[in-house]
Amino acid sequence: MDNFVYFTPILLFLAAYTYRYKHRQSGSEKTRQQAIETGLSEPASLHPIIDRNLCIGCKSCVYACPQQLGHNVLGIYHGKAELLEPANCIGHGACKKVCPENAITLVFGTEQRGVDIPQVDDNFETNVKGLYIAGELGGMGLIRNAIEQGKSAMSKLTKNLPKNSANPHQAVIVGAGPAGIAATLAAKQAGLKYLTLDQDSLGGTVYQYPRGKIVMTQPVKLPGAGTMNFRETSKEDLLEFWTGVEKKTGINISYQESVSNIEKTTQGFRVTTNRNEYETDRVLLAIGRRGTPRKLNVPGEDLPKVVYRLIDPQQYRQQKVLIVGGGDSALEAALAIANEAGSEVSLSYRSDSFSRAKAKNRERIEQYASDGRLNLYLPSNLTAIEPKQVSLDCDGQSVKLANDAVIINAGGILPSGFLKQIGVEVETKYGTA
Repeated sequence: MDNFVYFTPILLFLAAYTYRYKHRQSGSEKTRQQAIETGLSEPASLHPIIDRNLCIGCKSCVYACPQQLGHNVLGIYHGKAELLEPANCIGHGACKKVCPENAITLVFGTEQRGVDIPQVDDNFETNVKGLYIAGELGGMGLIRNAIEQGKSAMSKLTKNLPKNSANPHQAVIVGAGPAGIAATLAAKQAGLKYLTLDQDSLGGTVYQYPRGKIVMTQPVKLPGAGTMNFRETSKEDLLEFWTGVEKKTGINISYQESVSNIEKTTQGFRVTTNRNEYETDRVLLAIGRRGTPRKLNVPGEDLPKVVYRLIDPQQYRQQKVLIVGGGDSALEAALAIANEAGSEVSLSYRSDSFSRAKAKNRERIEQYASDGRLNLYLPSNLTAIEPKQVSLDCDGQSVKLANDAVIINAGGILPSGFLKQIGVEVETKYGTA
């Protein structure tokens, strides 16, 4: 009897532990299966691969993931960490930083979906010695990650500068997006003779976002400018913050100046733009990946009503609009225009799920469709564009829609031609670090 009393608490503890373990295991299995069944099992970009031989199941990565709120991006499966909702991973990389056993590797692409990435080494230097790449072009689309890369790349570049150079510039930075801004601030803080060029305006890709777009990021320290303490903000507020940083620090950025060529010289590089030529010791490319918009090559695509990015949703009031694409840009455009008075929005995508878009956008699209605020055509392909209508192929059935405007968000083509011209090699990564 005494033994029974002694062991009862232990037995109760083991029973409770077993129940909780099985409950968590069941939940993880259900989440994984749902991701597969809904076509959301492919990560959009940078994501973790977990070595189950090294993982000790401590949950550090689970707690560190900024996307865990409302989702189960990472979880414990059979005692080890597992990517349960791959499509919800935003490539933050926090999981790798906190893993005590170095069991996590961050990779681009998967066996099924390759990602073209310029070749760079651990110092962000390309195969062209002295030419560096950071930010979106190198695969880092998340604002915080791009900023960190811009700072790190400039730090590596600074350490490799020649001691005696006749060039008027030590570094030319191409691009004034998140990575370019951070690199520029780091160059100024280091006292370098630098110049930053951008073919458009401050903000790079962010500047091209539609009016009112909500931007997700994480707090990050900017060299010489303090902390950018945003988690969720609007495009306009973010650009206003960066404009304030530009004025406060006095950084040197030349806008509306596009680079047409970068060539090696005996002393470094010659950067040719639409305005001038610059001699420099080093070059940092912090340009976007989009290059030129990807076209669908369908009849009527050259009509004036066809565009490739949304700027102002208000221009589509009282119009019938077709949006083509399954990424965040397409979904956000559809949501923004659906909020405009009198608009009638249709969204077409070639797959039956939006696996490349953030979970928050997918959920809002489903809600808008359920409420009758927009029309979904999944899967479907745009086959023809006419002045007053468009044609879709929906699983072999032809559907014609009255139409006033078409927005094609099919992504952009990596500026491979420019990279090849300047000698930078590009490789397709299929789940490689």
